Amino acid sequence: MTPIRAATHAAARAAVRASAALTAAVLVVPLLSSPTGAVTVRESFTVPATGSFTIVGHGFGHGHGMSQYGANGAARRGVRHGRILAFYYPGTTPAKTAGWLRVRITDHTSSDLVVLAQPGLVLRDRATRKDYPLPGSIGATRWRLSVSGTKTVVDYRTATWHRYRPGGLATLKGDGAFRAPSGKLTLVMASGNRVYRDRLSAISPVAGSSKRVAVNSVTLEHYVKGVVPAEMPASWSPQAVQAQAVAARTYAWWSRAQAPDRYYQICDTSSCQVYKGYGGEHPAANTAVDATRGQILTYGGRPAFTQFSASSGGRTSAGGAPYLPSKGDPYDAWSGNPFHSWSVKVSESKLEKRYPGIGDLKRIKVTSREGGGDWNGRVGNVTLVGGRASKVVTGSDLRSIYGLRSTYFTFR
Repeated sequence: MTPIRAATHAAARAAVRASAALTAAVLVVPLLSSPTGAVTVRESFTVPATGSFTIVGHGFGHGHGMSQYGANGAARRGVRHGRILAFYYPGTTPAKTAGWLRVRITDHTSSDLVVLAQPGLVLRDRATRKDYPLPGSIGATRWRLSVSGTKTVVDYRTATWHRYRPGGLATLKGDGAFRAPSGKLTLVMASGNRVYRDRLSAISPVAGSSKRVAVNSVTLEHYVKGVVPAEMPASWSPQAVQAQAVAARTYAWWSRAQAPDRYYQICDTSSCQVYKGYGGEHPAANTAVDATRGQILTYGGRPAFTQFSASSGGRTSAGGAPYLPSKGDPYDAWSGNPFHSWSVKVSESKLEKRYPGIGDLKRIKVTSREGGGDWNGRVGNVTLVGGRASKVVTGSDLRSIYGLRSTYFTFR
């Protein structure tokens, strides 16, 4: 797993959507607000004769860094965004930055990049840096960058497509990009049109390629405005949304530093951060972004890897950096957090089908947890004891098999 792919796996908005999908299978039960003492922790659990049992747990997502529900819980107590960030990323230092970011538009799968026509549209040859103002008097409704052999060609559409020769050239010297005085461009895609700020480019993934990838070159502030409402409800407490803005900005700048020369520096899915461009912006989130303009967190003079997930369940998980420790999280437990405590009834048959060599499942033993003892952290390894054999699996394996919200669980 490369670092750029290790970011958010369960942002708050995604968690809310997932909650609806899990309603039929998951029954939220009223456990105590603190994981310690909430239930009897069963590190060695005998599977009942009925073949069904209950998994009880806490949190939603990997638990590294900031709990988004925890940030909102803290903000509701009056904690300012700077203190929220200092709690979830201890040892980091506030800093300021600005610049541009190249974002891969994952849903765009065609080598043809099409934008809606608008007044003042400009085409740039990225090899020569020469700009070509595109005419508005020819009745074009769309402009297209496509590929002929390995070269970029330009077309416009009226009733049909027509070839356009910028500066009299049959092809561009390099890849092409569009920008407009409005600062916004509408990208035409099979999945639906989307509006992006700044520039849209059709970039060759490698020199001499016949393929092109859609990339949005965008200022850092415009990028964060397209991220925040996709990762956290903009209606949440303003200080929580501001904390999200700083975490998202920092993560983007960290990602940029991992691949400064690559044709894209970050993707637009939850494998990186969800980014929906100008069309995904929200006024309240924009206010939070503007209020924290340029703010990032650094560690050792470099952007921090500011991971976040929906809910820590009352304890964050170690994330492989000094500022991503495993620690108690008192902010995560509040009445508005549906993911702090949860329970799901499951069947042993799923494990027996996945691991048929064990035979009839008799016992489940939690053999390692992050940090050691009961409820000190997420499940590392589990031993499945069957009638024929035993099998060691990970907490992540069980999470995947049963669709659990996190690996912070025990058995009942």
